[in-house]
Amino acid sequence: MRFDWRTISGPALTAAAALTAFLVDRYVIAMPNPAPLFVCIVALAASASGITSGLISAVIAVASSALFFLDHRAMPGYDASDVSRMLMLAATAAGTALITGLLRQKWIDAFAADQQHHATATRLAAALDQVEIGIVLLDADTRAEFINRAFREYFALSDAQADAKPPFIALMYHGRDTGAWELPEDEMGAFIAERTEKMRAGDSTPININLADGLVLRFSCTALPDGGRMLSYTPVTDLVRYTDDPDKADYYRSLRGDGKRALAPHLRAAE
Repeated sequence: MRFDWRTISGPALTAAAALTAFLVDRYVIAMPNPAPLFVCIVALAASASGITSGLISAVIAVASSALFFLDHRAMPGYDASDVSRMLMLAATAAGTALITGLLRQKWIDAFAADQQHHATATRLAAALDQVEIGIVLLDADTRAEFINRAFREYFALSDAQADAKPPFIALMYHGRDTGAWELPEDEMGAFIAERTEKMRAGDSTPININLADGLVLRFSCTALPDGGRMLSYTPVTDLVRYTDDPDKADYYRSLRGDGKRALAPHLRAAE
């Protein structure tokens, strides 16, 4: 137990409330039994600093109540009703301390786990931004929860657009509007409809997608346990373009630049 201000505040407040009740009862006006107030203070102590502080406050509360009962009797000692009331107060105060302290610890553990999960997610997102594979995570409603840097660069997607969590269909239309795909205009609608349908079905069959800047991406869709989807766009240009016309090798190499999405920024700047 850490003896900081939170740890001692509960017992100190309980003792102060008991002393105030005694003084007011003796010198100002007759006071009712302060047991309900003590229980509230015990709950406050346990929520602020844990079970130990709450139990110490409960002991002070029971002892103060015992003195308070004794001070209000005409004859020395306690009768059966006094003992039963003090036992009830002891059980209530101790139970309050235990329950509140356990709830506090559960909340602290949940908060720590959430912080750790957030830190892990942040590190994972930073790592995925360093890879050449485009990654998109969709939720169960097919909205993009995460879009890494590679995908943004492949499809000229601004940070504002990506951070707005667009649905998958909006990403497809964005690719159409920016002329990202190497497809005839009359085939674009069917391509988008087919990709959307297979994504919703969780079809994991990989396909190659030719981009207008000469890159070839291998698209794959993975169904996730929560109903979402992970979409990956792996650059396979060098594995695919070897079947192209050798006389156009220099042309394809000029499109690819250094092989690291070099052409895309220049195309965007031209736009």
